[in-house]
Amino acid sequence: MSLVHFSRVLRLLALPLLWLLFTLPPVQAASPVAPATQVPRPPEATLRLINRDIVTFRASLAGVAPVARVERAKARIGELTLADIDLPLTALPFALAEQRGVQFTLGNRLLFSVIEEDVDAEARQSFKALVAETESRLTEARRAWHQSNDAQTMIRGLLKTAVATVAFGFMIWLAYIGSRRMVAWLERKRDHYAARFDHVDWREFLARMAVGTIVLAQWVVILALAYAWLAVVLGSFVVTQPLSLGLSRWFLGHVSWVAEGAVASLPGIVTIIIVLVLTRAIVDVLGYFFDAVQKGRVILPMVHPETTSATRRIVTFLVWGLGIAVAYPYLPGSSSDAFRGLSVLFGLMITLGSTGLVTQAMSGLVVVYSRALRKGDFVEVGTVQGVVTEVAALAIKIVNVRNEEITIPNSVLIGSPIHNYSKLAGSQGTLLTTKVTIGYDTPWRQVYAMLIEAAVKTDGVRAAPAPYVFQRALSDFYVEYEVFASIDKPLERIPTLSRLHANIQDAFNEYGVQIMSPHFMTQPEQPVVVAKENWFAAPASQAQDRARDSG
Repeated sequence: MSLVHFSRVLRLLALPLLWLLFTLPPVQAASPVAPATQVPRPPEATLRLINRDIVTFRASLAGVAPVARVERAKARIGELTLADIDLPLTALPFALAEQRGVQFTLGNRLLFSVIEEDVDAEARQSFKALVAETESRLTEARRAWHQSNDAQTMIRGLLKTAVATVAFGFMIWLAYIGSRRMVAWLERKRDHYAARFDHVDWREFLARMAVGTIVLAQWVVILALAYAWLAVVLGSFVVTQPLSLGLSRWFLGHVSWVAEGAVASLPGIVTIIIVLVLTRAIVDVLGYFFDAVQKGRVILPMVHPETTSATRRIVTFLVWGLGIAVAYPYLPGSSSDAFRGLSVLFGLMITLGSTGLVTQAMSGLVVVYSRALRKGDFVEVGTVQGVVTEVAALAIKIVNVRNEEITIPNSVLIGSPIHNYSKLAGSQGTLLTTKVTIGYDTPWRQVYAMLIEAAVKTDGVRAAPAPYVFQRALSDFYVEYEVFASIDKPLERIPTLSRLHANIQDAFNEYGVQIMSPHFMTQPEQPVVVAKENWFAAPASQAQDRARDSG
């Protein structure tokens, strides 16, 4: 057979195989066997009689859920007559399908059934122990029922309640009267200490704190007395005795919980106290060191006395921040989610709201460490001129000549030129200057003498250093002179300058020298001066007479 015939045979055999390959259904992987569906366990239900737990049903009996079993048991017990209460209580074993248990009966009347599935597996309780416990509780409930229907027991409970109520009322009255008198006495002490204006008495703050503490203690005592009265009243009657025991267990449980928490927190609290005490000691040592630097007793390079206060505040802030960061993990409750969430919330609020605050604080550091000004300097910032009264972390305060306090934020301060008239004055005081323009026909030596004479006569100008004069410019029509004088009180700069101007006018008028301000287009024939006999023309003469009379 040739190769051509052999290839034709292969093609004929391949066609049916391809047809089978594409027409047969695909082979599916075997799916895993689904686990058997677990039947959800029904909710538990507890049978209670006369406020006493009898038994807890944890499983269904013949398809009846625990809640329905409790309702049926209550219905059967409610149908009992007075004669049935004292019938013999028996526990009869039974078996129903695959469930085994015990039926509790009074005489021949069925109360309820307990099965083996009702056993508490977590408590490792046996079915026999469950049956014995249920029988004991039923016996206790029957005895409680008899006592609750006993007249003498009821009368004793009522008498006990009446006595407890009277005692409760008396204790409430006693606590109210005692706290009111104590608060009144402390308020009188507080007002007495607060009336001392010469100094602050720390006993005033102790009295205020004591008043709030006594009011709080009064309400705590009242609530404690009410709790005790309620426990006594509930314990006086058989029906409510379990509620009284529950209140006592709840109170003792919470007290023990608080006590255990306090004892467990003692090591952390002691650690916090030690850390804070050490931090305070370090801050005190640093404060003593910076005080020595500020007074010049200790000299450090690049540390100036005027920047010591700011440096001290920054270092104190850093030391306390480090101390708090070290003590924070030992704070009780610091690891709880609520505490962490609150910390994150406060951190977010500070981050979002402190942008402008941080800008002002950084600008304040620039102002302090540049030593551009300090408290008591006479400065001019923009259009504000006055004496610096406070250099704070966020702003400075300036009092001007009109006795107005002006607050300038630090961010505005560093963006404005600062003219400090006191910075270079030292022991020579603050310089005060003014200018006059005098014609060329007046000897400059005469002008010097008149200006110095006017400055010496001015109240507030220091005699030493003596006033002096400079010629500032030789203009087309006049010579510009400037007189310099020193003053001790920068806040009175403007009033002193006004008095200097008045004395300059008097001096030039007295010597017949014309001041070339304003300018003259044409020079008059006579000097523009005021004769001395006209210096006190009305109403100035009247004002002078009044001043002389008052003096």
